Amino acid sequence: MKKKNNKKLFIIDTNVLLHDYKCIYNFEENDVIIPIVVLEELDKFKRGNDLINFHAREFTRELDKLSGDMLLTANIPLGDNLGNLHIETGKDFSEKVSQSFPERTSDHRILAIADYVCNANKDKTVALITKDINLRMKAKSLGILAQDYQNDKVANIDDLYKGIRIFEAVSHELISKLYEVPEGVHSDEFGIEQPLAGHQFFIMKNNGASALAHYNPVNKMLNRVIKQTTYGIDPRNAEQTFALEALSNPDIQLVSLTGKAGTGKTLLALAAALSQHKRYKQIFLARPIVPLANRDLGFLPGDVKEKMDPYMQPLYDNLTVIKHKFSHQSPEFLRINDMMKEEKLVITPLAYIRGRSLSSIFFIVDEAQNLTPHEIKTIITRAGEGTKMVFTGDIEQIDSPYLDTASNGLSYLSDKMKDQDIFAHVNLVKGERSFLAELASKLL
Repeated sequence: MKKKNNKKLFIIDTNVLLHDYKCIYNFEENDVIIPIVVLEELDKFKRGNDLINFHAREFTRELDKLSGDMLLTANIPLGDNLGNLHIETGKDFSEKVSQSFPERTSDHRILAIADYVCNANKDKTVALITKDINLRMKAKSLGILAQDYQNDKVANIDDLYKGIRIFEAVSHELISKLYEVPEGVHSDEFGIEQPLAGHQFFIMKNNGASALAHYNPVNKMLNRVIKQTTYGIDPRNAEQTFALEALSNPDIQLVSLTGKAGTGKTLLALAAALSQHKRYKQIFLARPIVPLANRDLGFLPGDVKEKMDPYMQPLYDNLTVIKHKFSHQSPEFLRINDMMKEEKLVITPLAYIRGRSLSSIFFIVDEAQNLTPHEIKTIITRAGEGTKMVFTGDIEQIDSPYLDTASNGLSYLSDKMKDQDIFAHVNLVKGERSFLAELASKLL
């Protein structure tokens, strides 16, 4: 029996390239194979304004830049301390593949190539890398090693940063001091053993006494967080109070809010943005378009605006909740209408933000759990001077077939940014829509 060569071969599926178009550089010294079927599939995604279309175009450009005058059938070096890349052309279905999958779909053609590569490289470990769980199961059924793309996954989803810590046995003296000293109490006085992260929040308890506190990473002080009404919205629990503190703090330029439906993530973000309308030139409230049942928007009747409206309606609903907190003649109510007319408040699909200036903007991205880590990075890196970015979502409710709780952009964001001085994260736990909604969320 031949000894296995240490160098591995990774066969990359289309969805991995659409997830991270620079993924080919993340396989260390191992070689990367792109099935020619994948180039054919990428061609179908090259037109459009969504980030997925941008990734398809960018990978093609990257491949063209890498290859130069070389043929793609040759081994193309990926860089220092990296392996090689080449395109594997179509292969005949082996008897095993043909009998298992007689229909010649793109996935089955990729399996035929993977089967060929395995048989031609018995001295090497060969793995198909795909975010399509069903394709992984098919590959494993054929005896082909198949793995998810792990590079940007959160290592341990159970230890995902929550942004809030509870201390049960804080002395009455320290709790009283939080109330009495406006400039706060130095974190050393609390004897906290674990290192403090970014703008972390605390619930301090001692029998009947309690206090909500915020850690400032710059001066290392803990300050009391006070519940306060924000543009008509009253926080109903400690997590919502913390969220409004993070959203209203000008020193915090990046905020992520997670939690199940009904915890108030988007409502709080929008209320905080409206309360600070003088600080920012515009408020953008956006969300990615993920058509239900994977049906394209073209199936919907009407023009572009009419097609988009069903996806944007939850954002308008949150705005309506805030408007109903005021009388129709109140300055707050009229201000919202004026801001929308003057495009100071813009509700739009995320794809339509591309190319716009993001300086001095309060930018809220709703349903961010449906974005990839690379898409989150692309959005944040376009933030100009004076911009605040807020990402909200429920990591348990993902509509994309190629993302999960560990690989979505919202989880990745809170995990990677937790120690930064300009970032705050709050995980909202308690649903506040109604008892019925809370009961359904728990039991159904």
